[in-house]
Amino acid sequence: MKLLRFAINDSIYYGTLEKNMVSAIEGDIYTTFNVRKDRSYKLQDVKILPPVYPSKIIAIGINYRDHAQEFGHHIPDEPVLFIKPTTAVIGHDDAIVYPPSSSRVDFEAEIAAVVKKTAYRVSAEDSHEYILGYTCLNDVTARDLQKKDGQWTRAKSFNTFCPIGPVIETDLDPNNVNIQAQLNGETKQFSSTKNFIFPLFTLFSFISNIMTLLPGDIITTGTPSGVGPMEPGDIIEIEIEGIGVLRNRVVADSTLVKG
Repeated sequence: MKLLRFAINDSIYYGTLEKNMVSAIEGDIYTTFNVRKDRSYKLQDVKILPPVYPSKIIAIGINYRDHAQEFGHHIPDEPVLFIKPTTAVIGHDDAIVYPPSSSRVDFEAEIAAVVKKTAYRVSAEDSHEYILGYTCLNDVTARDLQKKDGQWTRAKSFNTFCPIGPVIETDLDPNNVNIQAQLNGETKQFSSTKNFIFPLFTLFSFISNIMTLLPGDIITTGTPSGVGPMEPGDIIEIEIEGIGVLRNRVVADSTLVKG
């Protein structure tokens, strides 16, 4: 099932997507809900919103062997974690704003898990019970600032630097799907989650043994090789097999304020 969050006629709903038709739901996407077929809309007539607004986004720094080789990193013994702020979240077709303090902003195609229920110290074997489903995520990164700082918080945290969506797919094997990024229609990244260093359920267990995960939280899983720069005017598309395409345009910052 494909779940999404959408706006129409100044109202916001959760819904399901089937054959380009969006149906509103009643209830809680994390527990039980009813699909209202009497409140269905054509996909082209609704505004797709970020599927969730998490309390936190936990990201993995190096989780594909080819990406580690691309940047000259050693294969980590344990997952490398960082956190992106919720203020970075945008949805499908929203604009990625190029910050004036950076001269290189990169795309990073990733598959992300959406937490279904509160999780703490969960085993890898039980992790699937705590996951609602999976979505596309673009871990936008100011690469020059990442190298300059030697740590990743500033480079990963600008507003609009975490596009997610367009839907949450609840029925998917996250460790065996193709993932790609296309910049202006040209394929830049293409790989499979079979190339994970740490499988998704291993990541979920590792993170849940550090911090409590709440419904709607996002765990994103690292990016394959082929990351590269974007410029204002570019269109970046993250496509994951079984989920769909997350599309965003890059724009220049038009709200500069003198410090």
